[in-house]
Amino acid sequence: MRIWGAVFAVGTLLASGALVSVSAESEVVGPDRPDRADNTQTVPFGAFQFEAGLEYARTPIAASPAERRLAIQALLRAGLSDRLEVRLEGEPLVRLRGAEEDTDHGDLTLGFRYRFLDAQQGRWWPALGVQPFVKFPIADAPIGSERPDFGLTALASLGLPWELSLDVNAGLTAVGQTRPNGYLLQALVAASLGRALTDRLSAFVELFFASREERDGRDALGLDAGLVYLLTHQIALDAAVETSLTGRGPDYAFRTGVSVRFP
Repeated sequence: MRIWGAVFAVGTLLASGALVSVSAESEVVGPDRPDRADNTQTVPFGAFQFEAGLEYARTPIAASPAERRLAIQALLRAGLSDRLEVRLEGEPLVRLRGAEEDTDHGDLTLGFRYRFLDAQQGRWWPALGVQPFVKFPIADAPIGSERPDFGLTALASLGLPWELSLDVNAGLTAVGQTRPNGYLLQALVAASLGRALTDRLSAFVELFFASREERDGRDALGLDAGLVYLLTHQIALDAAVETSLTGRGPDYAFRTGVSVRFP
């Protein structure tokens, strides 16, 4: 818990500073929350962005009590250049109830995002980027896998007519296996379609697919939808609801959170 206490302390102090230094000329905050697909937007050079939220999910398990999971989510993003950012992500607190019960912190993920192509106005060509990452297994089972994961995700963001936007992700993750040892290659695909409803409010609907993460597991297909509200140019609030269509996943999940950018 000490490592997550430090991460939260730094994020809270920096976010507090943002509340008293909002600048009209700064770029509008672009949160990755609360959908699964990430866009190609990076945090500007020299800026930071702190995204935090709460998620509750209920997942049925055959011949066992349903798993109920409550987690605090945190993501710290820092701009290293106009096109490159570094990302530190994890769950400082997880409460698990069901067949297995535990309360502890989750694993920690270090990643980067690089946008190598910008969208051209008037052309139907998306902005493109890549996002490599590695997960450090700092959490014990049953919350953590106790094995490191690593992978690479390709990102595409496209502006569409009628104030629509489309974010598409496709990636591969090497998922560490406990029994038997080794790695399993997992495919991940997500497509999020968003639309601006007002100058401050936008909505999205998303489909996402994940191949099995365990050798005896199943592929999963899910759906989520939600809202993002710009409180100021640098602060955004969000909320989303999720369900599984096929495979192992939550009957329902709820997410809500806040994103703060500070120069």
